[in-house]
Amino acid sequence: MTTIKDIADRLGVSSGTVSKGLNGANDISESMRDKILETAVEMGYTKKSIHRQDIRKLCIFIENIDYYLEDDFGYDILLGFRQAAFKENWDVEVIPVSHDFQLKRPYDPFMLGRNISGALLIGFELNDPWMKELESTKVPTVLFDNYIRENPMCGSVGSDSEEGMGLAIDHLVSLGHRKIAFLNGPMGTMISESRMNAYKHNMEKHDLAYSNRFIAYEPYSLEAASRHVQKFIDIGVTAILCGNDTLAFGAIREVQRLGFSVPDDISIIGYDDVPGCEKTTPALTSVRQDRIQLGKCCYYVLYALVNGVSLSRNLLRTSLTIRESTGRVKKK
Repeated sequence: MTTIKDIADRLGVSSGTVSKGLNGANDISESMRDKILETAVEMGYTKKSIHRQDIRKLCIFIENIDYYLEDDFGYDILLGFRQAAFKENWDVEVIPVSHDFQLKRPYDPFMLGRNISGALLIGFELNDPWMKELESTKVPTVLFDNYIRENPMCGSVGSDSEEGMGLAIDHLVSLGHRKIAFLNGPMGTMISESRMNAYKHNMEKHDLAYSNRFIAYEPYSLEAASRHVQKFIDIGVTAILCGNDTLAFGAIREVQRLGFSVPDDISIIGYDDVPGCEKTTPALTSVRQDRIQLGKCCYYVLYALVNGVSLSRNLLRTSLTIRESTGRVKKK
């Protein structure tokens, strides 16, 4: 087991200096502290304090997802995680991060320096700097809607995209729809690719034709639909399936702006079933993810990893909340 003296010998400094760096003392330079933490991680050092019962600290890193308000997608995930962690006396710190934040603060040294036993990462993109570092991290880590291969210290939690997309397409087919477009989320994320694969598989399951003209990738914004709804209508689409509810809200607005009716002319389905779905006109049909339960599951998987039980992919079931934005195909 690596000791403080081992790190001091490697760096050519005193054990006292290493101890200060590991414990956040303010009388050494930031550059020396970073060097100590990075060397400690490289040598496999683990603070004994991380395993003490009186120091129980977890962290949620969140990027690209709103979470402050009750209507925000991330709000209930964080709430569920905190509820589960609170029952077992864990302190939970929430830290918003960016690409630059990750470049400046390598993952394992950051965790070691803050005495954090494990972390949940939400909203990360595949090209984020920490995603590469997680391939070899020794820190128990759970990723929401993301996945790291072949590292037993990393688990994954999400909902079943295959089931969720299947429920949506089954519903539309039951209403007579044959031309179903998919307005997906941004490229470069695991969840967008997962839902795209599920869309294609379920279309094929029903012997429904699709092409690149039926598919679009966009950031999760209200404005995104304005770039695609008209072309979907022009090719005869009668239903639009969206990668999240924000895209669906924008699609409803754009269909109506173009002088068409939802659902008489175009049916629309969202994904997530956030609180605002019932407030739209018409109210939005949406694939429901139970975000409180997702948050709790993230904690349970992280707790297992902290205790040496390696869990891989963990998927929660979805359901379909049917409202007024979907209806039978209009007879011509």
